[in-house]
Amino acid sequence: MTRSWGSCFLLFTIFGALVASTDPNKNKVKVLRGLKVINASNANVKQCLWFAMQEYNKESEDKYLFQVVKAIQVQMQVTDRLEYFIDVEIARSNCRKFSNSSENCVIQESSKLEKKVICSFLVGALPWNGEFIMMKKQCVDA
Repeated sequence: MTRSWGSCFLLFTIFGALVASTDPNKNKVKVLRGLKVINASNANVKQCLWFAMQEYNKESEDKYLFQVVKAIQVQMQVTDRLEYFIDVEIARSNCRKFSNSSENCVIQESSKLEKKVICSFLVGALPWNGEFIMMKKQCVDA
């Protein structure tokens, strides 16, 4: 009987230590440099946007590839990585997703296939390592 109480006390002590050691602030990302508007022609922004569009087109159920029409705003902050907040207008191109041709894609305009979308991408990057991750994506029809 004493042995089972000892086991229960040990488990309770371990559980209490785990709960006490859980720091809610531990999982928060520390911002080293706050949001700053940057130019869309920045080389790292171009890499992040290329990555974001690859991810968008991969997940899209559309038969056609989408391309960037214009960058609306780009912001960057520094945490444990570079984080790019990219707002863009994208549109359906004339290139099919699984086409092997190297044709120049152009935006579908003035046709029944015309479609524009406004997207906000949050891309985490370590560009010097070639590492990119889509942290958040939100898109709505324009």
